[in-house]
Amino acid sequence: MYHQPVLKHRRTLLERAEKFTSDIYFTDCNLRGRLYGDTCSLDSLSSFLSPKRITFSEAVKHTFQPYTVGDSFGPTWWTCWFRVSLKVPDSWRGKEVHLRWESDGEGMVWKDGEPVQGLTKEGEKTSYILTECLQDNKPQSVTFYVELACNGLFGAGLGSMIAAPDPNKKFSVQKAELVVFNRDVRELLTDFEMLVDIVKLLGEGEQRGFQALFTANEMVNLCDPANPSTFAAARSLAQKFFKQRNGESQHIVHAMGHCHIDSAWLWPYEESIRKCGRSWVTVIRLMEKNPDFIFTCSQAQQFHWVKEWYPGLYSQIQRFVQKGRFIPVGGTWVEMDGNLPSGESMVRQFLEGQNFFKAEFGNYCKEFWLPDTFGYSAQLPQLMQGSGITRFLTQKLSWNLVNTFPHNTFFWEGIDGSQVLTHFPPGNSYEMKGKVEDLVNTLKNNKDKGRANHSAALFGFGDGGGGPTQLMLDRLERVADTDGLPKVRMSSPDDLFTALEGDSGLLCTWTGELFLELHNGTYTTQAKIKLGNRQCEALLHDVEVASCLALCHNKAFSYPAAKLQEIWRLLLLNQFHDVLPGSCTEMVVDDALEYYKEVQSTGTRLLQEACGALISGGQEGACPAVLNTLAWERTEVIQLEEDTVPPKLALARVPSVGLAVVQESAKPSCPVTVTTQADCTVLMENGILRAVLDQKGCLVSLSLVNTNREAIADGCLGNQFVVFDDVPLYWDAWDVMDYHLQTRRPVVEVMKPAAVTSSGGLRGSVCFSLRVSGKSTITQEVILDADCPYLKFSTQVEWAESHKFLKVEFPVRVRSPDATYEIQFGHLQRPTHRNTSWDWARFEVWGHRWADLSEHGFGVAVLNDCKYGYSCFQNTLTLSL
Repeated sequence: MYHQPVLKHRRTLLERAEKFTSDIYFTDCNLRGRLYGDTCSLDSLSSFLSPKRITFSEAVKHTFQPYTVGDSFGPTWWTCWFRVSLKVPDSWRGKEVHLRWESDGEGMVWKDGEPVQGLTKEGEKTSYILTECLQDNKPQSVTFYVELACNGLFGAGLGSMIAAPDPNKKFSVQKAELVVFNRDVRELLTDFEMLVDIVKLLGEGEQRGFQALFTANEMVNLCDPANPSTFAAARSLAQKFFKQRNGESQHIVHAMGHCHIDSAWLWPYEESIRKCGRSWVTVIRLMEKNPDFIFTCSQAQQFHWVKEWYPGLYSQIQRFVQKGRFIPVGGTWVEMDGNLPSGESMVRQFLEGQNFFKAEFGNYCKEFWLPDTFGYSAQLPQLMQGSGITRFLTQKLSWNLVNTFPHNTFFWEGIDGSQVLTHFPPGNSYEMKGKVEDLVNTLKNNKDKGRANHSAALFGFGDGGGGPTQLMLDRLERVADTDGLPKVRMSSPDDLFTALEGDSGLLCTWTGELFLELHNGTYTTQAKIKLGNRQCEALLHDVEVASCLALCHNKAFSYPAAKLQEIWRLLLLNQFHDVLPGSCTEMVVDDALEYYKEVQSTGTRLLQEACGALISGGQEGACPAVLNTLAWERTEVIQLEEDTVPPKLALARVPSVGLAVVQESAKPSCPVTVTTQADCTVLMENGILRAVLDQKGCLVSLSLVNTNREAIADGCLGNQFVVFDDVPLYWDAWDVMDYHLQTRRPVVEVMKPAAVTSSGGLRGSVCFSLRVSGKSTITQEVILDADCPYLKFSTQVEWAESHKFLKVEFPVRVRSPDATYEIQFGHLQRPTHRNTSWDWARFEVWGHRWADLSEHGFGVAVLNDCKYGYSCFQNTLTLSL
């Protein structure tokens, strides 16, 4: 067919192709308007509402009432079950027939008592395929069910995604009908989409972009939307373009299906279970249709949920795991926070995860998979190596606010020298859509060009689940080896890392932590969650030590392995990377606090049972005994009985990991004295330390008695409470910005001045109260025990502030370029200066139980029992409260 040659006007040709496939413009005559053919109403649609998440077998017993499309239901977090009855018209034989379902809730189709597909408008899943070609022998009358959660893919935030959920939001079904789906139109639309994107992404400087432009334009000329017989010629042009191959040196993209599901975030744990079901059953349907499709999936906890809630689906998953297509990755119980869990908790994440995957699927994971947490401890490489893992994948450091991380593929070295091969997908996402933009970004952003010629592309809707779609697979299939774009192969993590390992001679090494320069507020957000985590970690440590000792000393004692695993798994679940950091909704916080209570209740009972068995198997008799679960001898003042006034105290000396009878007559080498001085300051001494407090409770002086070495900096005050404004750029629960440091305001209003509450002996104490504002107060007891080399601060804060940040400062007489912070099974040094942008970005850092600032021969440490946020600038140690 002859037609006039067109002018070389890029914009008009590009917009012509875009309008030809637009779902907004000219749909009466363009190709997009032909995607769906005839429609037919359902025979019947009925529903019932449930305030709880119930099983299918329970749901079908309820009475369903007629439902009219468009009617609202709710509120948020309820579930609306629908019974759908339909009859496909006889005239549709030979055609592909879909149920077209559009709703603002998340849906799951149930048929014959089993889940068969997810339906989520935000996840581009609005069709349930009834038949790809209606045949005479197929039943044309069908009844099935749709379970619709009254929440969207990202919860139900009021006004913005990360706002608190709207508890009264109403939902509706906007569309529920039978429709003829024109598959040939869909295929042609995908061809056009990929060509148009190549034009846009390659730009005017690339010949290949113009080839795509003129191919698309010629396809418009050939294609008559009203005449399907013209589609083949247009598709032939597209296929000719896509089949023009790359050279041998082209970068290779390893495409892997992915569906990041937050185990809790803007929705509660229970909803995550259903998100797993909806997402993974849809993956299974895609695998049945696409024999090369490979899907990666992390978090043993989520597999465990699906096994319990959807056993039929779980059996299907197991079959595809054995085929190497549904691939468990990560090796941990959940995708935990990468900073705050203790060393033992990190070990248990790997232990529980790896053992689960081995028991259920026959293999340990080879790669650690943690794409979306807020930084990565320098101890992780050693823990990975100890868990049989030598490879690591994440992408979160692409979120850095200040500095661009210099590598995508490199060796990461931990504090002991352990190394793991690490890959950051250069597309900077774990939820790509298989678009040209994803592939171009993967190639362009690769910071290791010439050193690494392979990259991962993880595709599928994520965070709230959803996963891959058929359209994503179709996009990738078209450009598997197309000149101008990187080569694309459907791949697995093992294939990717094997390829990277095979050509790793030029890769660089990064030593130390992978610090995320963002979300520093998560070290402090939700104080009760931080407290619960630390208390439960300490309790489980003590239970296991006591139980091991009891097992050695008492043959009748039965080690509580099953119960310990149960409560460990609850604690590990709460270490998920949006729960322990506090970046979750109130509903999730409430659930987490209940889990902590369960861990503490069960753990306390197990500890009491172990101690009882230990005493009954030993020689302690009726005298009070003390158990030391730590690995060094301890001499401490203890309280013998609770709720006695004054408290009954004793000085106990207990060997490493052992028991000792309390000698109530034991005397300290030097008793504590606490006296009020003429200037109204309070002096506290125990022969080791001398401390002076002013009326506000601030430390005027803290010195070592034997050397008379002063710790508090000249003209400064320790134990100084300070408040800062805390208004971030966007991520409210996540972020504290560097500019908050310019809003420092000391807390100086005294409610009750410092007064002696215990004048000494085994223990001396001073109490005071400060007012932060009209709504918030601080009450603190400062305690000095006999024979104790540290001062204790027992602090109660009544906090009702909004967008404020409370800290306590200790300016000390120490000069050092680095401060030292406890991390998992070790420590890490960070600069106390701001010489470079990398130093400045660490204005707020994380640590575990202590931070230390030392010079040769002298130092000061701040210890805590429930906090994780620190800063140290010049000579001031600060703990975020």
